[in-house]
Amino acid sequence: MIQKQVKATIKNYKLINKGDKIVIGVSGGPDSVALVYVLNSLHRELKLKLHIAHLDHMLRKGSTEDRKFVEGLAKKLNLPVTCAKINIKEIAAKGSLEEIARNARLGFLFKVAKDNKANKIALGHNLDDQAETVLMRILRGAGLYGLSAILPKREIADFQIIRPLIETKRNEIETFLRQKKIKARIDLSNQQDLYFRNKIRNKLLPLLEKEYNKNIKEILSNMAQIVASDYDYLNRSALRIIKKNGIRINLRRLASLHPAIRRIVLRLMIARKRGNMRRITFQHTKEIEDLILNRPVNSIVDLPQGLSVVKKKGHIAFYYPSKR
Repeated sequence: MIQKQVKATIKNYKLINKGDKIVIGVSGGPDSVALVYVLNSLHRELKLKLHIAHLDHMLRKGSTEDRKFVEGLAKKLNLPVTCAKINIKEIAAKGSLEEIARNARLGFLFKVAKDNKANKIALGHNLDDQAETVLMRILRGAGLYGLSAILPKREIADFQIIRPLIETKRNEIETFLRQKKIKARIDLSNQQDLYFRNKIRNKLLPLLEKEYNKNIKEILSNMAQIVASDYDYLNRSALRIIKKNGIRINLRRLASLHPAIRRIVLRLMIARKRGNMRRITFQHTKEIEDLILNRPVNSIVDLPQGLSVVKKKGHIAFYYPSKR
């Protein structure tokens, strides 16, 4: 049974404390349904207060049935539930469909958590999701932060996002549901090779398992954990430098930093100015490093979304040209 594995994951990563109020994001699919049942089985032991949350993105014809299914699940388990819907396609022109859907989902979960005074939000990502994400990011090109992939626990907007199934395989979840005779909604689009993740899930990972290493999913998941630990150490070191110096760091100080630390410091400086790191690539970081180490004073590097970096006599400055 997966309960033993989930309890070990909860203990190893300190995901849950006794008395926690937890909002569970439930799509109606196998992973989130299994998560509800497992956490509900632990609620007496850990004195948990659980609340189901479901957001209908209105992207599929069966999405209304998903909501009805989740409402029925909540009634069956005698758990409170909050459902909402948002037409993602109507606002997709403002950015990528995937990113907008993710942000809408997180915003909804944060609101439900806030309204119910919950301190944690549980999501149903599993070990297979982790392996797929790592492989996607390797193929797209990613640094340590990207290769950390799906963290078991993460602080966002004053809430803790936890993933109790992150060390549990998808086939173990399916076996659990089958043995318990628990039904879940199946998204048939996951079986189609229209999306990059689906191609990795349905073609590349099975090939790697069969022809190269049968334990490839575990290896990729373990790699993500190792990289996450290494990145956390480097990130903390970079944060100490930012805390001590602010985002106006002496050029000589920047030049003296180890490249691994300097690059994270630069990314943190950009994030503090822009509020995000979207579309900032390794090439951008290398250009800023070249600006610091080799280019003359008053040289400029332009970054995405209108941000620029200029080399001053003793420091670099981030600015938006129209606001200079």
